[in-house]
Amino acid sequence: MCFSISEFQGTDPQAKESMPPGGGGEHGCTEQDHPLATGRRDEGAPSYPMPPPPLIVPVASEKKKKKKHEQEQEHEKHPAGSLPEGPLVEILSRVPYKSLCRFKCVSKPWLALCSDPDIRKRSPKTMVDFFLRNYGIGPCFINLSGRGQPLVDPSLSFLRESFTLLIPQQCCGGLVLCKYWESRYVEEYEYNLVVCNPATKKWAELPPNPIQLQDEDEEEVEEYLCFDPAVPSRFVVLSHTWDFTEVAIYSSDTGRWTTVESGWTDEAPVGLPVFLNGTLHLMTTEYSIVTVDTEGKVWGQIDIPGNMQDSSDHPFIGQSQGRLYALCINDNIDVCQLSVWALEDYGGAKWALKDTVNISELFGRDRYKYVEPLAIHPDCDLIFLADRRGKAISYDMDSKKVHVIGTYQTFDGAVPYVPCFAEWPSDGH
Repeated sequence: MCFSISEFQGTDPQAKESMPPGGGGEHGCTEQDHPLATGRRDEGAPSYPMPPPPLIVPVASEKKKKKKHEQEQEHEKHPAGSLPEGPLVEILSRVPYKSLCRFKCVSKPWLALCSDPDIRKRSPKTMVDFFLRNYGIGPCFINLSGRGQPLVDPSLSFLRESFTLLIPQQCCGGLVLCKYWESRYVEEYEYNLVVCNPATKKWAELPPNPIQLQDEDEEEVEEYLCFDPAVPSRFVVLSHTWDFTEVAIYSSDTGRWTTVESGWTDEAPVGLPVFLNGTLHLMTTEYSIVTVDTEGKVWGQIDIPGNMQDSSDHPFIGQSQGRLYALCINDNIDVCQLSVWALEDYGGAKWALKDTVNISELFGRDRYKYVEPLAIHPDCDLIFLADRRGKAISYDMDSKKVHVIGTYQTFDGAVPYVPCFAEWPSDGH
């Protein structure tokens, strides 16, 4: 502790005058006993060593450390301070998924909080790109933002050292299912499967598909990826023959395929699948939607509205904001229209018409029926379409605005991609 000189000498002038030199006899010392100091030491007087300086303990610094430690302990218990858990969950549920993953680096409590399945499932996942299927070139990419570099490597170069030629087939929850060939030449029935995460550059090669190996007639085999970002440790791939007679299921939990008896009829699937609420949905040639869970135990069918069956092509299905959507293009003599439906009630197969728009208003032509839907935005009422000339657009059902994305020469379908930054299963590459 530090003191000023005035504290030793006294600051009260009256006390200074009343006290005799030497401190007064009443204090046990007199002027004769201790003469006044002159500022010079007598050369004959013995010398004494100087006493060591007093040990100064930084009390304030210790208090700060203790307070900081207490604050850190409190932060460990309550990562967001005094903010109640309910509002905090609502706030984080509205944070973009990429930012939510970055928050995990703050501390262990934030890691646990941002890993909560409910928060992660509700976190908005912005659709940023499309993979284009092009069997002559390999992976092609559409960056919807159009600004700067894509969020992921569009060429999937992290797989190039292991696989010669690969083509993206489907994206689900941020994972991409690809077919790959040992040579640069595509043999339709001689391929294998790999599942990868372009955002984290992790991948897993699947063992040979038993249905594909047993198919002596080289009948076409379909594969569908099922993945929920809220449960990032597991993905499933379902495979079946064209007529649904056999179904095989691969689970990343076991690392192997199992075969189950199909609960569907002989209807053939068309278009891209939709994985929603733990269930795979497929549109069929008979204008119905067939469903199955990831274990092959619950099989179902959903009827579509009667006027969808009058469309010039089979309806396209997708999911947005937690609901199943169906898009169909009605091409009659007078006008070509796009109709958008949303499934309001699963049990009763109740559909609601969300929007109807003329194709000519979207593509600027009087009449052009060769238009196909590409995707529905998962978080808003935005639709992506393309015509046979390669022109791709987006259509906002709320504002009725149309935005031209670009024109692309050749592609055999588009795979909508939503990035996922979740952790990969421990056995992945």
